[in-house]
Parts: sequence; C-alpha cells; structure tokens
Amino acid sequence: MKRTGKKTATDRNFVVALSRGLDVLRAFQPSDGLLGNQEIAARTNLPKPTVSRLTYTLTKLGYLTPVPRFEKYQLAPAAMALGYAALSNLGVRHLSEPFREEVMRATGGAVAIGGRDRHSMIYFGQSRGSETVGVQLDVGSRVPIATSAMGRAYFWALDEDNRAELSRVLREHYGSRWPKMRDGLERSGETVAKYGFAISVGDWHDDIGAAGVALRLNDGTGPYAFNCGAPAFRFTEERLINDIGPRLLAMVRNIEAALGGLMPQSKKDVSKKLKSGGKVARVAEGFR
Repeated sequence: MKRTGKKTATDRNFVVALSRGLDVLRAFQPSDGLLGNQEIAARTNLPKPTVSRLTYTLTKLGYLTPVPRFEKYQLAPAAMALGYAALSNLGVRHLSEPFREEVMRATGGAVAIGGRDRHSMIYFGQSRGSETVGVQLDVGSRVPIATSAMGRAYFWALDEDNRAELSRVLREHYGSRWPKMRDGLERSGETVAKYGFAISVGDWHDDIGAAGVALRLNDGTGPYAFNCGAPAFRFTEERLINDIGPRLLAMVRNIEAALGGLMPQSKKDVSKKLKSGGKVARVAEGFR
C-alpha cells in the first residue's frame, strides 16, 4: 500500500467520513462472527456515537447485516462482494497457484501470497496440505510485517522512502515494543541481502518457522510477498536457510518470469541452489 506522505488533517482531497466507514468494515476479521458497536469502537479507536452512525449507514447501504437479538452486526454479501472482486482482479493470485502447490507438496509447508494492509500482511492466496495442520491461516488472515517472514520480505522490497514511511507507521503502532521489533527487522535485512529471502523462527509465533520472498511487478502494483511456513520443529533455521528459502526464491523468480513473459531460469541454475539430503530438489512446474 503506497502512502502519499500527506497528513489527512491538511489533505483537502481526503474524505474523513469515508475513511471512518472503511475502518468499520476493516474491524471485521475472518475469525469474527458478530461485532457490536462497542467492540468496533475499541478496534477502530472511534467514538461509540460515531460508530453507531456509521454502522447504521453501512446497514442501510447493505454492507452490514444487523442481528437485533444480540445487538450486533456481521458483514453482508455486498461487503464480501468487494473482497471477491478484488481477489478476482489479482491475476498474480491465480498465476501463482500451480507454483505454490508445487512447493507445498515438495516441502509439506503452507505457501501463501499476501499484500500489505497497514501494519500487517493480508493473505489473498493460500496453498495448504494435510501436513500443515499446525499453520491455521487462510485467505483473509493477517500476519505482522515486523515479525513474520512474509512481512520482512515485503519490508526490504520497498524503496528507501517507502521503507522509512512504513517504519514510522510501525513505530507509532507498536510504541515501546518497536525497538525490539526494529532490531529483528534490521537483522532480517542482512539475511535478505545474503540469501535473497527473509526468515522468521519463533519471532511472530513461537511454534512457526517460515521463509519469505518478495515479488516485484512492473505494472506499479505491489510489491507482494510469499511465505512458506510449518511448525518450527520441522522448519528449523537450518532447513529454512538451506532448503525452504532457496526453493521459495526460485519459485518467485519463475513467477516473475511467467508474469513478464520471460524464459524461466535453467534447470542447471536452479539445481545449484536447491539441495536436500545431497539430492537435487525439484521446485516448480517445468523443472522435472
């Protein structure tokens, strides 16, 4: 998500009421059933009277469905239609699916693609098999930028100005927790510079190990990022660096080639990077 750097209080083109209405819709998470005005106010930091007017308006517009018995709301089909429309327009989600499935089958990890939503990355594509029961994330799930492999890969794919702006957003969001997170981000930058991918072992979730790689597009959208994660006892730091990360990096480079209409890397180039147990690992479609 690109930022203009303008403060909303002085930006004459910024519609505050619209922004607040969208904040109300953002308050609903995939794991939520119903939310009341008080819960929405707590999540959005908006005054409860303001939230009451916004939920009333969104109900009239068909984006929220009231549940009078509990005095709460749920997202209505009109709101979900916006999400489905966005997903259908993300061509990279569909194009990357066979690549994600291949790496998922080869590693036993869950493979996802996501994009930035404020201080988080939100999944819009997920490939998960029977071996990934320890990773309970799906489309619409969020992971923090500062501590997840996907978020770290995204962070270091930004140019210097956008990275500085995102650092400011994260600092304001996390407050006193930010210095420790910043240190982790800086260390992940060294990993990205050395290997081409980021890792996270217990930084976001104690029991999850993952690698992350950014995807840069030439059409001005993104960047996006992929991750491949599993329970940490299976995806140790050593395996992430020597096996999972290189597989994911090769997968993303092949997706970039497919999106750009270029020839993918040669099998010889891939095999130099991907070794597991002394045997060459097969990464993406067309490399068998």
